Amino acid sequence: MTATPGAAGHAFVALQHLLPQHGISRLVLSATRSRQPAFKNALIRLFVRGFKPDMSDAVEREPTAYASFNEFFTRALRAGSRPVDSGADAIVSPVDGTVSEAGVLSAERLLQAKGRDSTLSALLAGNPAWTRTFVGGGFATIYLAPYNYHRIHMALPGELRESFYVPGRLFSVNRTTAQLVPGLFSRNERVFCGFDCGGMPWGIVLVGALNVGSMATVWHGDVTPRKLREVTALPVSDVLAPLTLSKGEEMARFNMGSTVILLFPPGAADLAATLSAGRVLRMGERIGTLRDWKRAPRP
Repeated sequence: MTATPGAAGHAFVALQHLLPQHGISRLVLSATRSRQPAFKNALIRLFVRGFKPDMSDAVEREPTAYASFNEFFTRALRAGSRPVDSGADAIVSPVDGTVSEAGVLSAERLLQAKGRDSTLSALLAGNPAWTRTFVGGGFATIYLAPYNYHRIHMALPGELRESFYVPGRLFSVNRTTAQLVPGLFSRNERVFCGFDCGGMPWGIVLVGALNVGSMATVWHGDVTPRKLREVTALPVSDVLAPLTLSKGEEMARFNMGSTVILLFPPGAADLAATLSAGRVLRMGERIGTLRDWKRAPRP
């Protein structure tokens, strides 16, 4: 049962309304990319003491060996430390994280937290084609805590069909804020990537948050921060990586923690019955099964 936020939670959210969210996040970006040894080592040691990240599966296990805090935070994992379910019908977790909510979109309403929801259209910045594609379909919202691994991988194989940036606020995305801020995920800055998997569309939304210095994809590099803060199409030609990636391949990363939302069309995904709020996931594990899906009009 989810606890109701108390006075401290309401105060925390009230403070976020007053803070210069983007200014703070730009300062965080600058600080976390500093290569000044004493400064970056102090940041890393402070983080390790506070959040106790598991370094046992990192390629480089010594935190201060990284050239910057951001390189430590987005550290690569040793080969084989996250086996990817190879079943042809397996949908896998794209991240290490904790399920916030999962289920079926009621019409176009996506459950944010107990007592709160938002519309799919708002989440996708009013994009009509992708909204129609996912109305009544399945979704899974996964929160990445600061101590989690912060690279994002493909939940299914797919070819990038469309990607766009949506400006917004940068509220925290923890459970307290999700319970208290209406339409949180459709108010925060975000990046959408839509894919084709053998004729079946699926999508993932990367949701920014307070202190997320930037979001990056393998195709576009750093997408945020942006000087021009308006809905912007990101290229799907002349990009930095192949448009088609296999299940489990890296597709993006958060430079500090946040949330991802997976989206599937109606009848396409049978999400695991145990994929409920609070379940802890590791990248690559099966979270659902693809169903036989008949081709429908796509974006």
